[in-house]
Amino acid sequence: MPRRVFDAGYYRRFYFDPRTRAATPEQMRLRANTIAALVKQLEIDVERIFDAGCGLGWMRAPLLRAFPGATYTGLETSEYLCQRYGWVHGSVATHRTRSRFDLVICNDVLQYLSDREAARAIANLAEWCRGALYLHVPTAEDWRENADHECSDADVHLRPTEWYRKRVRRYFQHAGFGVYVRHGVPLLQWELEKA
Repeated sequence: MPRRVFDAGYYRRFYFDPRTRAATPEQMRLRANTIAALVKQLEIDVERIFDAGCGLGWMRAPLLRAFPGATYTGLETSEYLCQRYGWVHGSVATHRTRSRFDLVICNDVLQYLSDREAARAIANLAEWCRGALYLHVPTAEDWRENADHECSDADVHLRPTEWYRKRVRRYFQHAGFGVYVRHGVPLLQWELEKA
């Protein structure tokens, strides 16, 4: 599959055009608020946030409101967005940092990577995360059952759900709604709360 060009045209189509956009700022605000509420419920202190594939940064403001005093680092492969918003330029599959983060976000990124790159990206997410990870990626099952094909990018790698679960559970346990807690971090869940 040729490398996707994440230029102004891509973001115009999938983020700004009301007829074809995949998400709205309001939807991302609600998602960020839900993530923050769950992480707070899990009693994970958040001082450092890393958004791997942050795009337009629509989760930045609500996350910083939810965690006052926290810092936010956005990583983005799009040179266009890095120049426009000042994000750190790099890929979740190859980026290196010694920093560790209390909350790592990876929303709609891994489907653009090959199997090898996606597996490496999951290992990187685990390395960077010392608390909670929010991971969202469309799967083959989602494409068949949930995706709106009019506003979803079809030029992606669609993998079975179990492909992701197998790799993620090496490092994390699922806490609900796409939030995972790093092994070793205390997680108390009542039986009906468990995935």
